[in-house]
Amino acid sequence: MVGLVGAAAAGTVVGLSLGGGGAVAADRSADRAPGWVPPGDTVVAVTGDADNGFSIEHHDGTTLHPPTLSEATAECGEYDAEVQVAVCTAEVETWYRDLADLQVAIAWARHDAGGGGRGTVHGG
Repeated sequence: MVGLVGAAAAGTVVGLSLGGGGAVAADRSADRAPGWVPPGDTVVAVTGDADNGFSIEHHDGTTLHPPTLSEATAECGEYDAEVQVAVCTAEVETWYRDLADLQVAIAWARHDAGGGGRGTVHGG
């Protein structure tokens, strides 16, 4: 479980660092080099929520469907030491919080790229 969470978190970090700018630049063709294509593992969409499950979509068409927050947290209980359980739980909760933040950031980038500008409320 921790391996899945860690691998998905790494993909999310890559998507956040590469995809944040890519999501905005993808809609502003004048701002990018001709023929530029974001890396395949760039996160382009995050749908769902922690309680019902997220779906993470990458530019190359691959998707990741991590377990729900409660399922992932329950897996942490399989560690023997209380410290390991606590560390795992903290990592899982932080990762799911960050997925929700990434979801909002992608929605904002798409909205802003569409000319919505700052201060305008968007529907996601």
